[in-house]
Amino acid sequence: MALMITSEDMFRTEVLESDKPVLVDFFATWCGPCKMLAPVVEEIAAEKAGQVKVVKLDVDEVGGVAMDYGVMSIPTLIYFKNGEAVETMVGFRPKEAILDILN
Repeated sequence: MALMITSEDMFRTEVLESDKPVLVDFFATWCGPCKMLAPVVEEIAAEKAGQVKVVKLDVDEVGGVAMDYGVMSIPTLIYFKNGEAVETMVGFRPKEAILDILN
């Protein structure tokens, strides 16, 4: 199950300082495409457990982080390796397209 990021400090600890690659799902509860993407993100979290950490970040709750990474539209997925954003995907993407980036 994807971990919910609830603060900038938690983002730093769980994403930027992670020893594993991290997929961050920037979303909002009111966003229709985000709701469509949510089960895909959860499937990926389950399939990649132990290899890739998957976290969710509500842009209404932790907006500063979204601004720091230029998130203008949601859903946005950002893939981090060694604390650096290496890939950004904006909008709904099929599971296979997301897995291609993670692999």
